[in-house]
Amino acid sequence: MVAPTTRESDADDLLTVDQLAEATGVSVRTIRFYSGKGLLPAPRLRGRTGLYDTTHRARLELIGELSALGFTLAAIEKRLERVPHHAGPEELALQLALLTPWTPEDPEDVDGAGLETLSPDLPPELSRRAQELIDRHTTALAEDLMTLFQDEVLQPYRERGRPSDERSRLAAALARLKPVTVQGVVTAFGRAVNRTIRDRVGNEG
Repeated sequence: MVAPTTRESDADDLLTVDQLAEATGVSVRTIRFYSGKGLLPAPRLRGRTGLYDTTHRARLELIGELSALGFTLAAIEKRLERVPHHAGPEELALQLALLTPWTPEDPEDVDGAGLETLSPDLPPELSRRAQELIDRHTTALAEDLMTLFQDEVLQPYRERGRPSDERSRLAAALARLKPVTVQGVVTAFGRAVNRTIRDRVGNEG
């Protein structure tokens, strides 16, 4: 069998392992470690030199994003098992879009202690229980929304064979969906609180 030839347009994007390390900020040792673990596809060979393309670079970025989100190496391996080695940059960009946090990771986000700080005159137990309620219901909502997205969008996309012409549109739609969904949850919660207050005041009157 004749080995596939490299097109000139592709050849311009090929990098040695040292060049890939410089371009991505990932050490040569780590790149080779990932390759040995099967997280990266094997490089193309030109003579005895391994060459890496945009797919390798995109896959490294995906691994970096997973690591930054706190995924263990075992969890990263499991996640990447769902992404074929031949997946191109567009498919990997979609994976990155799926993993991008829905809101900025802000260390000053209000948590249980923050509620106490904002409401120092309220009993600490009230703040703790309020935070538990928020966490429980928002987690359930997030799980329901993710299930809906997987069932109605991701699974049909996979069943259609991950068509290349849908990838960029899906990634762009997801990027637009995230802030709209978060704002929708905030707005819906505010309206629900207003309705509850009106109903309770009306009942007490």
